[in-house]
Amino acid sequence: MSDTHALRTASQRIAWTTTVVVSGLVLFFLMAPILAIMPLSFSSGAYLTYPLPGFSLRWYFDFLDSSRWMLSLKNSMIIGVSATILSMVLGTLASLGLAQWKSKFKPLVLAIVLSPVVVPGVITAVGLYFFFAPLGLTGSYSGLILAHTALCTPFVVITVSATLQSFDMNLSRAAASLGASPMVGFRRVILPLILPGLASGALFAFATSFDEVVIVLFMAGPEQRTLPREMFAGIRENISPTITAVAVVLTIISVILLASMELLRRRNERLKGNLHG
Repeated sequence: MSDTHALRTASQRIAWTTTVVVSGLVLFFLMAPILAIMPLSFSSGAYLTYPLPGFSLRWYFDFLDSSRWMLSLKNSMIIGVSATILSMVLGTLASLGLAQWKSKFKPLVLAIVLSPVVVPGVITAVGLYFFFAPLGLTGSYSGLILAHTALCTPFVVITVSATLQSFDMNLSRAAASLGASPMVGFRRVILPLILPGLASGALFAFATSFDEVVIVLFMAGPEQRTLPREMFAGIRENISPTITAVAVVLTIISVILLASMELLRRRNERLKGNLHG
C-alpha cells in the first residue's frame, strides 16, 4: 500500500513539474516579443539593434515632445472613452433585455450582437466603411466612435450577461411591487449587483478600442489618427525607436487594465459569496 502511494505521489510530482515547465515555456514564447522590445526603447542609438550602444530615455522624451504622437494619443483617449461609455449603455440594455427575453430567436439575436467579435476585423471594417460612407461619417470622430462602439459593445454584453446569470430577477420585481420606477429599481437594485461585470466589460471595451487599428485604417482622416494607426504608419514609413517607447507605454496600460480586471473579478466573487452566504 505504501509503495502504491509513493508511486502515485512520484507520478503526481512528475506531472506537476512537467506542467509547470511546459506552461513556463509557453509563457516565455508568448512574452518573448515584448521582452525583446522593451530594452530597445531605452537604447541611445538611432536604430533597432542589439547589443544596445547605451542607455537613454531619449525616445520617451521624443514621444512626449512630439505633437504628432501627442495628437494620436489624444485621439485614442477621446475615441476610446467615448466608445466605452456608449458601449456600456448599449451593452447593459442589451444584456438586460436578453436576460428577460424568452424566445426561440434569442440565440440568433445574441449571435448577431456578438458577431463583431467573431467576424474578422477586415470584414467588419469594410462593412462599416460602406455603411458610413454614404452618411458622411468617414473621416470624422463621430464615425470612428460609432464604429468602435459597434466593436466594443459585445464585450460589455458578454461580461454583463455572465453577471446576470447569478442575478435573481425577483429582486427587481420586489422593488417594482414596492413602488420603485424601472429607473429607480435599476439604479438601486440591479446596477450595484452587476457593477463588477459592467466595469470589467468597460475595461475590455476600452482596451479593444485603444488597440484597434484596422477600422481606423479604413475610416480615419488625417486628424483622427490614433496611437496604433500612428505606430502602423511609422513601421511602414520610418522605423524609429520611438515606436518601441510607445509600445512599452501601451504594454503598461494593458497590464494596468488586466490587473484592474482581476481585482474586479475577485470583488465579484466575494460579492457572490456574500449573497449566497
